[in-house]
Amino acid sequence: MSVTLVNPEGLPKPEAYRQLSIATGSKLVFLAGQVARDADGRPVGAGDLAAQVEQCYLNVATALAEVGGSFDDVAKLSVYVVDWTPDKMALLGEGVGRAAEKLGVDPVKPITLLGVAALGEPDLLVEVEATAVLD
Repeated sequence: MSVTLVNPEGLPKPEAYRQLSIATGSKLVFLAGQVARDADGRPVGAGDLAAQVEQCYLNVATALAEVGGSFDDVAKLSVYVVDWTPDKMALLGEGVGRAAEKLGVDPVKPITLLGVAALGEPDLLVEVEATAVLD
């Protein structure tokens, strides 16, 4: 694996993510924001934040598999959530957990969580952008 995740001394040690990643591979992959759409472009999880998060993470894994990678190669995630409030954290965690279980991976990565007013389409509640490093 080309990504090592670290919580350095002197910084908080959150359970949900790591503060940094050390990437040593030779190929950078910048993945466009993934939304809750299936392979045919149909919406997944209408009105259900957890279901949409799960689909976004699965789409990240699908895209990386196409270039010979996996979710384990993710060095950094940015997650954009419409109308974010702290009470949505449980739903976010539920969706991440379900995707991690399906993929058989540890979903803990350096992450930036951003609340936004809206995304590209009105039914979208979340978008997940990834940067990965492959050997």
